[in-house]
Amino acid sequence: MSKKIAFMGTSGFAVPILKNIYQNGFEISVVYTQPPKKSNRGQRITKSPIHILSETLNLNIRTPEKLLENTIEYEYIKKINLDLAIVVSYGQIIPKDYLKLSKNNFINIHASILPKWRGAAPIQRSIINLDKKTGISIMKINEKLDEGDVSKIFKLNILENENAQSLSERLSVLASDKITDIIDNIFEGNVNYRAQEHSNATYAKKIDKSEGIIEWKEDAEKIIGKINGLYPSPGCFFIFKSERYKILKAERSFTEGDPGTIINDRLEICCGKESIKILEIQREGKKAQKISEFITGSKIIKGTKL
Repeated sequence: MSKKIAFMGTSGFAVPILKNIYQNGFEISVVYTQPPKKSNRGQRITKSPIHILSETLNLNIRTPEKLLENTIEYEYIKKINLDLAIVVSYGQIIPKDYLKLSKNNFINIHASILPKWRGAAPIQRSIINLDKKTGISIMKINEKLDEGDVSKIFKLNILENENAQSLSERLSVLASDKITDIIDNIFEGNVNYRAQEHSNATYAKKIDKSEGIIEWKEDAEKIIGKINGLYPSPGCFFIFKSERYKILKAERSFTEGDPGTIINDRLEICCGKESIKILEIQREGKKAQKISEFITGSKIIKGTKL
């Protein structure tokens, strides 16, 4: 008899992982994902990336608003008699009483080297913090946020000037490459869990849009980390004449000067230490532009103080 697996995920990060589990012949009894959302103008209903993939694969999909105190979903999962539940970027905390409904636990694929960067935004925080390494941790879920025992950690280097989108894609591929061996080991009883060093824990709080405002008194290296960590969303920006300009890509330069001052015609901006060269920018309400295209006719010229 094949083993029964529940998959709980929502974002694009989880897509390659679910796809690889399916392609390797494991029985996915149910997929849980966040419910469809209305667009900002309410004109269209948007399904999650995992919802769309699950429909393509003809998998059983459930989209409850919440699991906590939800007896219908509790009884549904209980009837399946699960062998394993895999949680990847789901967007809900799994209630304590659900954790007893899987013979081999609920396991989580978390995008950091635990106990560092527990929480909602580990990829963004690792880049903003100028970390050199990150990875994925395979963790047994308990009732506390990202504090469960860990079975495996797979590390990779953060590339120079890498942004959150690129790093997320690489971590997702890494997790998808490892997941089938992990499932096999769990079902064969060849998995060991060890407690995290809780005293070393750091927390990756949810990103707030207000964090994107650039403070030119900060060092160029820190500003580049913020630009990359907040790409593509919510983005890093400055305000000029009441309009918001989002910096999409930039690189560090070594010119010194008064922070916030444009020092040449290629939109190089002085910071608290060194400077940054903007490579791609997006004016509020406009499309993204390469800097060579943007500076033609721009009012942000050499000598401007931001």
